[in-house]
Amino acid sequence: MKILITGITGFVGFHLAEYCFKKPNVKIYGTILPRHFKDELKKIEYIKNKIEFLKCDLTQKNSVNRILKESKPDKIFHLAGQSQVSLSFQSPEETLFSNIISELNIFEGIREIGLNPVIVIACSSEEYGLTFKNELPMKEGNPLRPLSPYAVSKIAQELLAFQYFKSYGLKTVLTRFFSIEGPGRGKDFVTSVFARQIVEIEKSGKKPVIYTGNLDAKRDFTDVRDMVRAYWLASEKCKFGEPYNVCSEKARSIKSVLSLLLSKSKIKNIEIRQDPKKMRPSDVPIIWGDCSKFRKQTGWKPEIPFEKTMEDLLNYWRK
Repeated sequence: MKILITGITGFVGFHLAEYCFKKPNVKIYGTILPRHFKDELKKIEYIKNKIEFLKCDLTQKNSVNRILKESKPDKIFHLAGQSQVSLSFQSPEETLFSNIISELNIFEGIREIGLNPVIVIACSSEEYGLTFKNELPMKEGNPLRPLSPYAVSKIAQELLAFQYFKSYGLKTVLTRFFSIEGPGRGKDFVTSVFARQIVEIEKSGKKPVIYTGNLDAKRDFTDVRDMVRAYWLASEKCKFGEPYNVCSEKARSIKSVLSLLLSKSKIKNIEIRQDPKKMRPSDVPIIWGDCSKFRKQTGWKPEIPFEKTMEDLLNYWRK
């Protein structure tokens, strides 16, 4: 089986590649941006010799067609794109262009070349946006009221995937993943922002102060190693063209996550200060999902305790 993972050097990408290697008779291709080739390879040094890398700018149609012809995948896990909510406020045009046009090029390339892969689209719980108390936990049928350019881009990706399934029969799987955490999480995401600051205090002896944004928001966190199992099951068992929530079904405040990380620190009495620069123009107060549809379809459930996820994240930054 030939598998193409776009954005393979990203946080979920290299964990997914590692999981796919446990399956029999797989050949894995991964897209990587030409201008970042050397830097990105450093992230997956331990498995890079098993992967066939394809230099590709997914926003360039000819580049996408070339790598599709070369790989002829049976499965595509489309993970590449601009994935930061905060950055999308600073660069809305780049976020919309990167996320929507990349997916469009993949769909058009598949049609033009005549391929027939299963395509798992990495959508997001951010699509729900403004949610009222009577709509919690979030179900697939909830209204979508996006509160960031990133969320808008993900809704567009999902609608495009639905349209190409209905219009052309593409085997698109629409997965709305909630917050994914664990070792390797990017330095600009909230759990890593906290973990990295804690480790810097531990190692450098710098002033024991952590700077935060909004601590009142609540999120539904799941370990990346559980989530990559979910990606695989989605590619095997989910119905095409239908959205599926994938989450832990538990909402935790950002403040409680910080408290958990601080409890595992070697330094005590660390001060917490709110930084106005870390506050977003609009923020989703609570993201809490219901994934009963996905559980019923696939049998999946998370197995790694959140405390273990945060401990492994801290140790990742310590290394």
